[in-house]
Amino acid sequence: MQDLEFPLLKIKSDKHSGTFNLSDPEQRKKYFDLKVGKEIKEIQDFLKDHTFIAYLMGKKGAGKGTYAKLVQEIFGSDKIAHFSVGDAVREIEQEFLDPERKATIFKFLEKNYRGFISLEKAISALENRSTKTLLPTEMILALVKMKIAEMGKKTLLIDGFPRNLDQISHSLFFRELIDYRGDPDIFILIDIPESIINERIKTRVVCPHCHTSRNLRLLPTKNVGYDKEKKTFYLMCDNPECNNAKMFAKEGDELGIEPIKKRLALDEDLLKMAHNLYGIPKVLLRNHVPVEEVNDYVDDYEITPEYSFQWNEEKGKVKINKKQFTVLDDNGKTCYSLLAPATVVSLVKQLASIFNLLDK
Repeated sequence: MQDLEFPLLKIKSDKHSGTFNLSDPEQRKKYFDLKVGKEIKEIQDFLKDHTFIAYLMGKKGAGKGTYAKLVQEIFGSDKIAHFSVGDAVREIEQEFLDPERKATIFKFLEKNYRGFISLEKAISALENRSTKTLLPTEMILALVKMKIAEMGKKTLLIDGFPRNLDQISHSLFFRELIDYRGDPDIFILIDIPESIINERIKTRVVCPHCHTSRNLRLLPTKNVGYDKEKKTFYLMCDNPECNNAKMFAKEGDELGIEPIKKRLALDEDLLKMAHNLYGIPKVLLRNHVPVEEVNDYVDDYEITPEYSFQWNEEKGKVKINKKQFTVLDDNGKTCYSLLAPATVVSLVKQLASIFNLLDK
């Protein structure tokens, strides 16, 4: 990220010379035990009697949902909930179609909504909004409060809040609104080069049946096909129920980040503002390491692989090639991209340090 330095954190192991397949859940468990077993135990002890709130903040496509799922995998979904503000609002939009549920939501909002437009206008904005329309901040707060109240007392990884600059200050008082008065709150700030986001968008594909998303260059399926007429390669969905369905790119994905540049600029402003706030602990994550420094900080198997394909006419099959994925960061420096579990190791290390300080 330009003008904002996210420090490198060593996660390279001095205890183990082997490798792990980080796409396999059993291998990931062994990997996390090796890399941050002590820190995991410290956080587990903290979670026995406490909860906390973490705001996941990063540019669109930074992997917030992926990191949250891995944290849940380590500590258990009974202890930690991933809360997506966008998903919650979309869920409530669907619930409004049920008159009985709509009446229940309305009663809740009558007691909890405080804003500068009437409740009726706020509800109308919810029912008639488009994907380009942002709801009033106060309406979002009330809706999120309702959804979180239904989840019970858990640690929350909140994804998608704050959504614009004026909501940074609201987030600092957010725990007051949802009755988490005694909980520590944390900002988890994610630095990811726009070149990685661009590549993820341009080469992602989706199954037309189960809607699973994969990536032709960075996350292929087991089976890869070749269209001889178009001379192009394609992925086939791994879901047995989809019968090797051909996966397709979404319309517009070939443009990469071009259509969302304004959104990315706003996200960067949010990160910079959150980074400069005093009084709230911060976890600083980066999913990339400069090529010349990689041997000091990570193990080889933690680097994101890049895939390419060749058609073998003689054998009638696709040959898959793999190498380490390099990108230019936002300052023009050549870097390796890291796999998500490696970034989560850094997250766990920093969380454990924060809780150790809080206990003193």
